[in-house]
Amino acid sequence: MTSALPRITDDQRRARLGTRHRLAAGARAAHAEDAVRSVLLLHATDPATVYVSTCARLAEPSVAEVRRALYADRSLVRMPGMRRTVYVVPRELVHVVQRSSTDAVAVTQRRVLLQFLASGGYDEAWLERVEADTVAALAGMGEATAIELGARVPLLRTQIRVAVGKPYEANQGVSTRLLFTLSCEGRIVRAEPQGSWLSSRFRYTIMPPLPEIGKTEAKAELVRGWLAAFGPGTADDVKWWTGWTTADVRHALAAVRAVEVGLDDGTTGWVLPGDEEPEPAPEPWAALLPALDATPMGWKARDWYITPALREHLFDRMGNIGPTVWWNGRVVGGWSTRPDGGLVWRALVDLDPEATKAIEAEVARHTSWLEGTHITPRFRVPLDRELSA
Repeated sequence: MTSALPRITDDQRRARLGTRHRLAAGARAAHAEDAVRSVLLLHATDPATVYVSTCARLAEPSVAEVRRALYADRSLVRMPGMRRTVYVVPRELVHVVQRSSTDAVAVTQRRVLLQFLASGGYDEAWLERVEADTVAALAGMGEATAIELGARVPLLRTQIRVAVGKPYEANQGVSTRLLFTLSCEGRIVRAEPQGSWLSSRFRYTIMPPLPEIGKTEAKAELVRGWLAAFGPGTADDVKWWTGWTTADVRHALAAVRAVEVGLDDGTTGWVLPGDEEPEPAPEPWAALLPALDATPMGWKARDWYITPALREHLFDRMGNIGPTVWWNGRVVGGWSTRPDGGLVWRALVDLDPEATKAIEAEVARHTSWLEGTHITPRFRVPLDRELSA
């Protein structure tokens, strides 16, 4: 007779969000590094996401605290990772992300770059020369933007005509693709940008040497970290989050001796050994999370924390989530900032007075550290557009 699987209910999963993701007031972090570690890593395609995601999890949120970790201490590193997405990663996990995921992205990026160059009459030897000159220049300069590097390495300013003969025919520069490929290969890394904390005009610097780790071990370590932060989750959740093959996911789950648990929707989830028991529920909590925050982007199956009827308001057509309002582990609305810097929100479900009061307190907390900053998410969703008008 087969024994029943341990069960983790949706209520228990939502309780874990409050404590493990440091969203409940009593669980908030003192330092940016711990805020990021709570969700393993942060989406960083949109610079604003990094700051708002971190500050949502800090007991005393501030731009200065996030900037310290990113650029003074460099304990948080911005790098390409799974599915070609840019993340902010705790320094101790950079080699794990690199070997488990980014190395494979780099192979694809180099192939695509060579095809692009060939369309303009440039070969691999030309690319190797420009790369060597770029890395040497950057090593001498310490930090530099793409424009500053182009002044030192004129070939970086090379333009190639694309889509010849079509209505959208245009010139495309070599530098963006080349620098991204070098980043994927772990040879250079993004440093502090020019401008404000919302800027994407990043400087680059040489990536320090990474600790050695094999690909198989790195995949296991990344899944171990994911299960600690997001477990329970299904194998399909892990596959979606990592972009790996089914076989890679199965091998990694086996390597960490993941344990099966039953979920409320009838599927089988996975947790780390010893993590099958429920956790005490935190005090009632509210949170305002930014577009592409790590929590709502942590699972493929999301019905246990966001009602399907809300998705048309909070997601774009590509599946990117916008700014969300949370109450006790569920998405209950969305928020935005207006051009004058005012923060506005709207409930998409009925809320009781306790929830409304707690959400208003979070609005005040974010308003304080944002100091009137107007945030326009890179990927707009319907409710955000409506609220920000």
